[in-house]
Order: sequence, then C-alpha cells, then structure tokens
Amino acid sequence: MRDAQRPDHVTLNTLIGYLKHGRFVIPDFQREFEWKPWDINELMRSIFQDYYIGSLLLWKGKRESYDALSCEIIYGYKGTSEHHTWEYSEAKPDYIVLDGQQRLTALYYTFVAPDVALPNRAKRAFYFIDVSRFMAEESDEAFQYEWASQRVDALMADRNSQFEKHLFPLSTLGGGTYDLPNWLQAYKEYWEDRVSEAEAAGDEIGAERSRLHEADAEKFGEYITDVAEQYQIAFIELDKDLAVDKVCDIFTQINSKGVRLDVFDLINALLKPKGLQLKHMWRGAKKRLDFVESTKLNVYILQTMSILRQYYCSPKYLYYLLPGQEKQVREEGGALRNEILVPDTETFERLWDRAVDALEEAIHLLRDPREYGAIKSTYLPYVSILPIFSALHAHIAELPAGEQLEARRKVRHWYWASVFMNRYSGSVESTSARDFLDVTDWIRAPVAEPAAIGELRSGFRNVDLRKETKSGSSVYNGVFNLLILRGARDWRTGSTPMHGALDDHHIVPASWGKKHLDGDAIHTILNRTPLSAETNRVVINDRLPNEYLPELLSGSDEEAVRSIMSSHLISAAALEILLRNPFSTADFEAFIEERKRAIQEAIESLLIKQRLDLEPRIQELDASLEGIELALRSLLVKELEDEIGALPEHVAHPIRERLRAAARKNPSLDPEQYRRLSKALEFSDLRELEQAIVSKALWDRFQLIFESKGTLAQRFDQLANLRNSIRHSRAVDEITRKDGEASIAWFEQVLKR
Repeated sequence: MRDAQRPDHVTLNTLIGYLKHGRFVIPDFQREFEWKPWDINELMRSIFQDYYIGSLLLWKGKRESYDALSCEIIYGYKGTSEHHTWEYSEAKPDYIVLDGQQRLTALYYTFVAPDVALPNRAKRAFYFIDVSRFMAEESDEAFQYEWASQRVDALMADRNSQFEKHLFPLSTLGGGTYDLPNWLQAYKEYWEDRVSEAEAAGDEIGAERSRLHEADAEKFGEYITDVAEQYQIAFIELDKDLAVDKVCDIFTQINSKGVRLDVFDLINALLKPKGLQLKHMWRGAKKRLDFVESTKLNVYILQTMSILRQYYCSPKYLYYLLPGQEKQVREEGGALRNEILVPDTETFERLWDRAVDALEEAIHLLRDPREYGAIKSTYLPYVSILPIFSALHAHIAELPAGEQLEARRKVRHWYWASVFMNRYSGSVESTSARDFLDVTDWIRAPVAEPAAIGELRSGFRNVDLRKETKSGSSVYNGVFNLLILRGARDWRTGSTPMHGALDDHHIVPASWGKKHLDGDAIHTILNRTPLSAETNRVVINDRLPNEYLPELLSGSDEEAVRSIMSSHLISAAALEILLRNPFSTADFEAFIEERKRAIQEAIESLLIKQRLDLEPRIQELDASLEGIELALRSLLVKELEDEIGALPEHVAHPIRERLRAAARKNPSLDPEQYRRLSKALEFSDLRELEQAIVSKALWDRFQLIFESKGTLAQRFDQLANLRNSIRHSRAVDEITRKDGEASIAWFEQVLKR
C-alpha cells in the first residue's frame, strides 16, 4: 500500500527558505489570511519560547492539483496581496497547504517583511524582539510590532539605532545567508565599543552597564541562532497522487483554524464529557466584553474564576476548576489533604457567570473617564491586569456596604502603582496571585500596605517619562488616562469633548521634530495630549505653538485659555516657553522638562496622596493646605537654621518616634539623612508645627509674623478641621469649607510678608 501520510519536521531556517522560494500555495476553498497583528506577535512569542505551535498538513503538489483547486500564492509573497495570479516561473510550489495557512503566512510576513499592509489595515507592520526584556524573561513585553512610519523606516535602516534601543528586527532571519550572524556580531561589537568609550571617559557606571548589555548581546546571539537552526515545525505530508475528493474530505475532518491549542481549548475539551459547552458559554460572554481587543479574553474569564476560587491563575491551576477535580492542599502542620474546588457543573457555571460579570464591571470602570480614563481599548495600560482587577472588585462587592468605599480607594491606589511601576510587564500570573493576597489583606488590615504602594511612592520619579514614546506601553497610557481623569478640555470650545473622539496628538508638531530632533524624542508622551482630530486639524494644523497659541489667546479670555492648558498639565511656565519666538531645540527641552515636572506632581498629588477621589474644588483646597504646611516647615527651617536640636523637646520627641518606626518598616531608609530639621519635619504633622511656633522658646522669633497667639490658634483650628475632613474621607460641610478657605487665605497673606 502506498505511504499516503508521512509525518516529518523542518527547522525554522529551512521553513523560512521554503517560504521565500514560494514553495507553499493555498487552495481556493481555504479562507483568506485574517490574523490580527497581535495574533502574529503571539506566534512569535511561542516560537522563541520553544513552545509547540501545532503541525502543518501539506499535500505534495503537482500542476493538475494546483489548477483543480485554483491555488493562490501565499499572502504577501514578493509584495503581493490577496487574489494574486502567480506564475510557475516566479514561484516554485511544492505543497498545497491544507492546515496551517495562517501560521505559514504569519511566518512569511514576519521574517520576510514584504512591503504589503496587513489585511484590513492601511499600513504594513514590522516585528521586533526587545532584547533587554527578552533576556530579563519579560516575555509579555519583549515581542513587539510597529506600524510603518518615517520613524520606523529610519529605525529599520539604521542598525546602530536598533542596537542602542536593543530592538532585533525579526526580518533579519529572512535576509541573506549572513544577515543574522552579521547583525548579532555587530550588536555585540557595538556594546564592546560603548564599554571602551565609557572606560576611556572614566565612567565606571556607564562601563558596567554597557558590559551587561554586551553580555546580553552574546547570550541573545547564541539563543537566536539555536532557535533558527534547531526549532522544529512538525508537518504531515499527503501523497501527491491522492485523489482531490479524498484530500478535501480529509480537510473537512481537521481543525483548520491554524491557532495553537491553548488552555481554553483544552478545558473546553475536558468539559464536553461533563455536559458543558465552554465555547458556547464564551460566545454568550464575548459581546459583553468586546471593548477589549484581545484574543485572550476567554482565558481571562478562567483566570478570574481561578483567582476568586483559589487565588492562583497560572495554567496548571486552571485545571482545578474542572468539576470534581481534586487538588492537593498542604495543611499548616505539613499534612496533605485533597480538596475539590468545583464540585459540579452548576457550580462551574455560577463561577463562570460571576467572573464574566466581574470582567464586564471592571471594563466599565476602566473605560469611564471619571474613574480610570481608558476611553479606548488602545489606551488600556495593561490588558493582562484584567483578571486580578476584576477579581478584586468582585471581592469588594461581597464586603459590607460600609467597607466598600475604602476598599475601592485602596484598589485604585494599587492599580495606579502597578501601572506606573510596570508591575504587569512580565510574570503576570505570579504577580496577580501575590497582589490579590496582598491587596485583600490590606483591605482587611490597614497596616498591611502592599509592596506595590511603597514602590510607587519611592520610585515614580525615577520613571523616565521622556522615553515613553510608544502608545500602548503601561506608563504612556497611564499618563494619557491621567489627563482624561483631570478633565482635559477642548482647546476650541473649552468643554470636555466626547471621549470617543479623542486621540493623543503632538503639542509641538512631529514635522518640526523630524527636522530638529534626534530619534523619536518628538513622540514622547510629554509632548502629547488628548485632542480631537478636528481640534488638531483646525487649531494646530502642523504649526508650532508660537503660531497657534497666540490665536487662541487673542480670540478668547486669556485666563480661560490658561485654565484649559492647565487641565492638560501645561503650566503657565510651560505655556510661556511654547510661545517663544523663535522656537529652538533648547526651548523644546525646556518645555519637556517643565511638563515632566507638572505630570510628576500630578501623579504625586492625585495618585500617591490619593486626591483622585476628591471633587475638583476640594482637590484645590487640599493642594493649598499642603502648600501652607510646606511653607510653615520652610519658615521653621529658616528661623532655626536647619538645626533639629532647636526644636522644643515636646515637639521633637514624637517626630523621632515616627522616624524610628518608619526605619523599622523600611530598611532602606537612612536615619542619618534626617539629622537636619528640613528632613525631620517630613515626619511632623500640622499641629506639631503650631506647637513649635507658639512654644515659649520660639514665639519671640515668630511674633512679628503672626502677631497674636489667639488668632493663630483659631486659624490653625480652621485649617486642621478642613484638613482632617479631607484626609479622612469625610464629607466637607459648608461651614468647615468656608472657615478653611478663610484660614488658607489668611496664612497665604501672612506668609508672604
């Protein structure tokens, strides 16, 4: 009997060669190439993490078969798109693809990089590996794609720029014989040269950093070469003499989607014998969650279920969601016992419905311009944070009503810490499990603050906002969300526009940046803000700010325009810089620095000091309160010449105690830094500042400023009442607010003298 089916395998390098030479064609009855850019990205991630991507089903071809099935060349072959009429002279077909078209086309598109837009897209896409993130095992962020643009074209043409940014174009694998080894060798040599330059300049820190990059370059080269030469793709080859009708029958019996089997597919298969059709349940849920563009939403439902039921959500834990499945649990004493998390199919369905409800509510919160500000799916800082975010809100919904407000505030605090500290850029499942336990503990016990909160408080100013040039990254989108939350108003109408119409546009136009700036500096989030396309077209119109801003200022009330700019975190100082004429690269740098300061202050004020929940007028009062407190500290430091020993003991003692407690909780805190009064007063409260000023030892120094102890005490009382109402989330009544406003005005006037 003829060997009608022959299993075999091929290396990645060999398969790319087959694709370049046109050895695969697609029968007419196959659907067209329709993968999304992120589907291609997922395939790349699977290959370079050495995952199985499924086998191909190929039919050894001959001319009669190609004609009988109206075969077409693979999408993008030598710059062609769909329905291309190909000639045997330009391609050398060997195989008809029965199963695997989407995967093969994705491989061709990525590694050969034809000058063709993806289906239903206006532009082509280029695929990269971020070497630094790849070597740090941050696989979720390491694989990236970029749409064709002048910036990306310049990047593709400039290897040094690729080396500096640690971006490996995957099309290098589809180049000539020596393209890959040449790129890898040049990448390593680039960082060897940086080491030498740093050593020559006496920059040991820079040299050490470059040595690490050099080591990564060498390891990455070994890994990529191994993948190219050793990674195996399985295929089954059908004999070329099989009859067409038999081949078509085989085709109808197989799964021709070309998508690798994931954990959702496996659980779906395991649930079928139990009478549950998981894919049918997913179809019912999909429409409710369609705001989010992700192929993983069905898995996110399972992960949300798992977090709610057992805290963990990695694939091995998802199998314990199967009805009747036993899980081994270790008791505190070390003994093992078996536990069934989901006893029957009815429980599974209830847990599924709860998870879908939680995800729908979470998406509603995230896209709300008053809650989290991700007004479009593309502006979600993370999609991978959805399971834990949803599970936390489902947990809160079961708390007593009186506890839910504070719990939601804490989850909001944790969320923004995760966004700006890039906590969900890698190891998502383990981070989710740890954070769910930490945040729920924090909700129960106020002292158990999660590590994420401390990371935000101590590290947010180290985030390099200038380098956030790519929409879609966590920090870039987080800043954009923050601008939406602040109610960034339209530059033409002064109103808050329909949020669906907003996109991020350049303040200083990209065309100017292309001529005057290096790299992608013009695209930084510090030079972007939410504007409608109409406002961008009518107001900016590719002009410098010193052209379009005077028109706004002359045609409207100047204070109103300045207020609108402030809602975009463009301060008065930043506005003055933008108005400079001529406008130079130095002016651009000054603007970027000033806007960075404003955005950092907004992050600190709204997120770290948790003023986001306050209505705008109360936010302003709280900021004024803080300004007065800082001014009083500065006054004490000046009068006491920054000597902590000059403080009265009854004031100094509680400050020292707080400092010791903080040092016990945070080993990185250096008490030596707090031997100066200016630092020690960071641990003081408002009443202790009052006690120091009115003390017998110091009142003579301050009497000329404040005149009367009685008046000063009254103003401190008013100030403290307002401050306590705001900081302890109590409603601010009319009398407290007006007294507080009067006290703020009094202190501001007195402290100016």
